[in-house]
Amino acid sequence: MSLTVVGSIAFDAVKTPFGERERMLGGAAVHFSLAASFFTEVRPVGPVGDDFGPEQFEVLEKRGVLCDDIERVPGGRSFFWRGRYEYDLNVAHTEDTQLGVFAEFEPKLSPASQEADTLFLANIQPDLQRQVRAQCGSARLSGLDSMNLWIETAKDSLTAAIAEVDCLVVNDAEIRMLTGESNLARAARAVMAMGPRAVIAKQGEYGAALFTEGGFFALPGFPLEDVRDPTGAGDSFAGGFFGYLDGVEGELDDAELRRAMGYGTVLASFNVEEFGTERVSRLTREEIDERFEQLRSMTQFEGRVAS
Repeated sequence: MSLTVVGSIAFDAVKTPFGERERMLGGAAVHFSLAASFFTEVRPVGPVGDDFGPEQFEVLEKRGVLCDDIERVPGGRSFFWRGRYEYDLNVAHTEDTQLGVFAEFEPKLSPASQEADTLFLANIQPDLQRQVRAQCGSARLSGLDSMNLWIETAKDSLTAAIAEVDCLVVNDAEIRMLTGESNLARAARAVMAMGPRAVIAKQGEYGAALFTEGGFFALPGFPLEDVRDPTGAGDSFAGGFFGYLDGVEGELDDAELRRAMGYGTVLASFNVEEFGTERVSRLTREEIDERFEQLRSMTQFEGRVAS
C-alpha cells in the first residue's frame, strides 16, 4: 500500500504560554507524513528552498518517509509561518506568513506518487487540489483539507474539489461556513450531498466527529496533563486516520473508519505534547498502540436498560 500527500513543507516560529521555538520543522505535509508513516509508505509532495537542508530531511527519512517528490527550488526560501497561542490553544494568532517557494507551487508527481492507493490533499489552493486529484485516478481513497480563506475566495473551485474526493476533513466552523448551515449535523449532510461519502469535523481539544451515510461517530480528545503546542495537530490527526486506512485490506466500512478516528486522535495527542515534530519524530508504534487501547477503554461503556 502507498499514500501520497500534497501540501506545505515549512518552518514555523511558535509561541505558546508554555514555551516557544523560533524556527522549527513544520507544514501540513510534514506533520501528516510523520503520523502516517507508522502505518504505511508515505510520499509527500511539496516545494522547499535552499534553507531546507539535511537536518530537516533526516527527520522525515528516519521515519521511512520517501522524499523523492519534495522539490528543491534553487535560490528559494521555504514557506514560513509565525504564530502565537494564548491559554485557549484552540485559536492561533498569525503574526507573519512568508510563502516563499510555495507561492509558485505547481505540484509535480512522480509515477509512484500518481499510482498511490491513498491520496490526501492538504490545505492548498483548490485548483491545485483538483489538478493533483486528476493525476491520481487509481486511488481507492482520497481526502481533502481546506480553510476559511478558500471558502471566502474560491468557493466554487473548492466545492468542485470536494465533489472529487471520498472524505472531507476540516474544522466544524468551516463546515458550517461552507454550507451556511448552523447545525453541524445538517452541515455535514449538505457536504455529503456534494459528493464525499464521509465528513470529519475537527474540534480541537474536544476531539473530532465523523459523519457517514451509515451514521454518526465522535471521539473526545485524549486527556493530557501537559500540552505545549497544538501546531500540526489537525494534520497529525489526518495522517493517523488516512495512514491507518491505507494499510487496511478489504472494504473500508464504517467500523474501519471509526478505528481510523481512534488512531488519528492518538497521533494528534502525541503531537501536542511538545513543539513541532519533536514528540512524533521519536514516537514508537508500541506507544501508539498502548494509547489507542487507553482511548478505547475510555470511550467504551456498558449499561442496563431501564425497565
